[in-house]
Amino acid sequence: MKKIQSQADYQEVYQESVNHPEKFWADVAEDFVWRKKWDKVLEWDFNKPEVKWFVGGKLNITENCIDRHLATRANQTAIIWEPNDPHSESQYITYQQLHDQVCRVANMLKDHGVKKGDRVCIYMPMVPEVAYAMLACARIGAVHSTVFAGFSAGSLIDRINDAGCKIILTSDGSYRGEKKIDLKSIIDDAIAKCPTIEKTIVFKHTGVRVSMKAGRDFLVARAN
Repeated sequence: MKKIQSQADYQEVYQESVNHPEKFWADVAEDFVWRKKWDKVLEWDFNKPEVKWFVGGKLNITENCIDRHLATRANQTAIIWEPNDPHSESQYITYQQLHDQVCRVANMLKDHGVKKGDRVCIYMPMVPEVAYAMLACARIGAVHSTVFAGFSAGSLIDRINDAGCKIILTSDGSYRGEKKIDLKSIIDDAIAKCPTIEKTIVFKHTGVRVSMKAGRDFLVARAN
């Protein structure tokens, strides 16, 4: 695909996408890592209507987000995390560190019985572990439902039951300014009405004391 260095380049590439969409997107897709190359770029059934791109192709999105960059960009920053406290240091996470953490979370999920097709609810504050969790689910073929950590137990119940989630990833708490919010108690209220939940994995973030049910709740700390 042509490198865009000017407005004229942009217009040329844009026009190519309009005039020859299949060729354009096939050229874009050539940069991806495919486990199996596609058989057909586009299938378009006007009668249904139904559109399918890259029919027959197989890839893992996390290999394209992370793995393919390791050979040349392993030490380059992939994520910049700004903490709740503006006086605390920002966290710069490299592609290599991101890869390592995503693999750890993926293995943890598998150890807890999560497999391809299972649904995982993620109810966490804005921490890097949220990205690790989402990418880890994608890596092993699990479906993740991310729920904003400010939502109530009732809203959480609806989303867990609608998806039929097997496991929930959460945190002991979150910060809102200088205030600590107890997320675990919201989880406890919610999963009492969520029969599909088998396990709760609790990330230690604020250090607030929380209730833990043996055999169901598992506490994990931030990996170094």
